[in-house]
Amino acid sequence: MAAVTQQTVISVRHYTDRLFAFRVTRPASFRFRSGEFVMLGLEVDGKPLLRAYSMASPAWDDELEFFSIKVPDGPLTSRLQHIEPGDEILLGAKATGTLVLDALLPGDRLYLLSTGTGIAPFASIVRDPETYERYSRVILTHTCREAAELEYGRELVAAVKADPLVGELASEKLVYYPSVTREAFERTGRITKLIDEGTLFEEIGAPPFDPACDRVMICGSKAMLEDCRKRVEAAGLTEGSNSRPAEFVVEKAFVG
Repeated sequence: MAAVTQQTVISVRHYTDRLFAFRVTRPASFRFRSGEFVMLGLEVDGKPLLRAYSMASPAWDDELEFFSIKVPDGPLTSRLQHIEPGDEILLGAKATGTLVLDALLPGDRLYLLSTGTGIAPFASIVRDPETYERYSRVILTHTCREAAELEYGRELVAAVKADPLVGELASEKLVYYPSVTREAFERTGRITKLIDEGTLFEEIGAPPFDPACDRVMICGSKAMLEDCRKRVEAAGLTEGSNSRPAEFVVEKAFVG
C-alpha cells in the first residue's frame, strides 16, 4: 500500500447507465503531464484493487478528474460506480503514459482520435495551454454507440471554449468532431469509416493525414487502436514515444 495514497471523492456525475465521471482530491506531491494515466482503485477485502485511469483534468488543476465506463461484473468498476462524495479512493503515486505532447514532433494539426471513455486523456490535453501553443488546429474526434454517450465531450468542449485560461485560443483552434454508430445522428459511422471515405477531412477542411504537418494521438478500444494505427501508418506517420518523438502515439495501457 506504500505506492498509493488515500484521496477523497469530491463529486460524482452519472451520464448514462454505462458512463460516469468523478473528481477526487489531488496530493500536493502528485505531478503529471496532461494526457498521462495513473493506477486508481479501491480497497477490497483489505487489498488494493487498481486499474489504469487517464487523468481527464489538466496538469494545472488542483483536483483530479476521471471518466469511467461501468462494467456490471467488472472487478473494479462494478464497485467504483457506486462511489459518492466523501468516500475514499486509492491513487497511485506515479503517473505515466504515451499520450503526451512531448512524444510528438512539432507539427501543424493535432488529431485526437477517441472512442468511448478514450476521450479522457484528451479532456486533459484540450484544457492545457501548451496544446494551443504548439498547434494551429486541434481536432478532437469522439465516437460512441449512442448520442447520449457524447454528453461528456460536448460539455467538455463548451467548458474549454469558455475557460478564461484557454478559451480564446480554443475557440479559434479546437474542432469537435462527434459521431455515433448505433442510432440516427448528425454524423454516423466509426472514425475509421469517416477517415477511409475522406469525410473527416472534407468536413473539417483539411487534406488527408500528412506526416509533414499532422500529428495524431489515438485512445479507445483495443480494436479501434489497431484500426487507427494501420491508417496513420499507411499515411506515412511513424509511432513516437517519450524517448523518441515522432508523428503519432497510441495509448498502451488504456482500454475503454
